[in-house]
Amino acid sequence: MQLDTAAGQGIFRSVTAEEVAHYQEQGWVKLKKFVRPEITELLLGIARHKMGDDGDSNAAYGLNQPYFNAEYMGGLQHPTIRPFLESLGKSASALLARKNGVGIRYFSDFFAPKLPSSKETKNAGNGPTAFHQDFITFAVDRTGGMTFWIPLESYGPVAGTMSFVNRSHRMGVMGSYHTYDGGDVRDVFPELNDLEMTEAMDYELGDVTVHSHLTIHGAGKNMMDKPRWAYIFLAQPADVCWNGAPSEAFDPTGMTLNQRLDDERFPVIG
Repeated sequence: MQLDTAAGQGIFRSVTAEEVAHYQEQGWVKLKKFVRPEITELLLGIARHKMGDDGDSNAAYGLNQPYFNAEYMGGLQHPTIRPFLESLGKSASALLARKNGVGIRYFSDFFAPKLPSSKETKNAGNGPTAFHQDFITFAVDRTGGMTFWIPLESYGPVAGTMSFVNRSHRMGVMGSYHTYDGGDVRDVFPELNDLEMTEAMDYELGDVTVHSHLTIHGAGKNMMDKPRWAYIFLAQPADVCWNGAPSEAFDPTGMTLNQRLDDERFPVIG
């Protein structure tokens, strides 16, 4: 599939000033009708080829958690997805709104189907997503990272869609989901219950949510009889450095403490 991707045109619209303001204030934003259906169709086809129509035919990816099954996409090497990621990078830069003009670095992209809770599955990923914060798992030294959560079909709460705790990104780092003893971050930090939480999202095809890696979020079980397909793009500010900790997201072999992420694996795209 070929799209008109010159100068980022024809892939999706730009973020608006109102969307940037919502992201900065609440820690997340819903971008309605953001991605063209040709892109979601292409991504869904790739996902099914890699993972099977059941979203469960790939090899286990190494984290035995109930949130979703996962499969690396590697969109930087795809002739159509690379321009798409570069356009997402420009949108991420607008949402980040750093006054010194620091851009956006690609961090990862992968498929994340939540498998049906009513079925026995080969891989993990058919349970609820406990409310948590992404930041601590990435072994980076500064805030500014964000996740673009892109459903590949229209979904509502029955599919186990995303909910966010408004303004929770302002409360700092709240630990790893591995340390919650089977609960979630709201059990460890009950003051989060004083903040407003959104309802589970309704996504029309082309809608996207973006959340800060400091924003508390979660999802219910997938109550459908099919996978809830999602494509996830992780972005980091271009000046981000490795903090020396082990990382679930990348292999730091050969890196030195406080080194910026390298341009080969993590190119600046926005």
